[in-house]
Amino acid sequence: MGTLDSDNLRDRPIGVFDSGLGGLTVVGELASLVPGEDIVYLGDSARVPYGIKSLDTVRRFAMEDAAFLLRFSPKLIVVACNTASSAGVEPLRRRCGVKVVDVIRPGALAAVELTDGAIGVIGTEATIASGAYRRAIREIDPQREVYSQACPLLVPIVEEGREPSDPIVLHVLTDYLSRLQRRRCGALILGCTHYPLLAGAIGKLMGPDIPLVNSGQAAAKLIGQKLADEGISNPRPSGGYLHCYTTDNPQRFARLAERFGGRAADHVEYVGTDELESQPQLTNETR
Repeated sequence: MGTLDSDNLRDRPIGVFDSGLGGLTVVGELASLVPGEDIVYLGDSARVPYGIKSLDTVRRFAMEDAAFLLRFSPKLIVVACNTASSAGVEPLRRRCGVKVVDVIRPGALAAVELTDGAIGVIGTEATIASGAYRRAIREIDPQREVYSQACPLLVPIVEEGREPSDPIVLHVLTDYLSRLQRRRCGALILGCTHYPLLAGAIGKLMGPDIPLVNSGQAAAKLIGQKLADEGISNPRPSGGYLHCYTTDNPQRFARLAERFGGRAADHVEYVGTDELESQPQLTNETR
């Protein structure tokens, strides 16, 4: 945590970024577990989806997103985007100067603890292509079988506001999940922060014997434990604020924020992508 003492860090916010609205599902989990924490959220909705872009582009976006959040002197930064997490958080950890938490390893660990069987993973094209979940699972259990499926249509479907019972949603999910159903996985990782909004439909298609792992929820539990262990939890029992920034339409973002995060944002403000791109680059000297 650098040289700052715990008293200095307790009142600082948690910084969270994602490619759009999906990371608010992680915010919702944090608000439930550590309701006294202030959260500053950046949703890069103008450049969504990250999941179809190259890993080099995603890494650049992640650096810009993190640099923006550092303006608010956060106690830690959460990479709520699975695609950005899979693109590699180590450069961020080296350059941010604060602790950086991703969603990949917590999700992998939660899945390994749930089953002795094979593990399925669904995610964006970039997340699946990176092999990040497979590597994380194999680091925990080298012999574990992992089956992955890219689901590129699910993010736009969720952002359109379609309900899990929508015939289009069920048709797309049936197509994506058919291979994993045949594999008889012992658990399925929802490897994108948008997917918990479709958990009901996914669960019905996979069956009651296959638990779903919400990687954002697993990361939130880890963060709550880390804050407590390091003595930097905000002492307030409740009342933390949620201040959101978006690179696209703030009115739409504010309207959808409660659906994704389970609570209304206290404030939503626009920040242009040109502002993110013109920031000084993160370097090792920021540590």
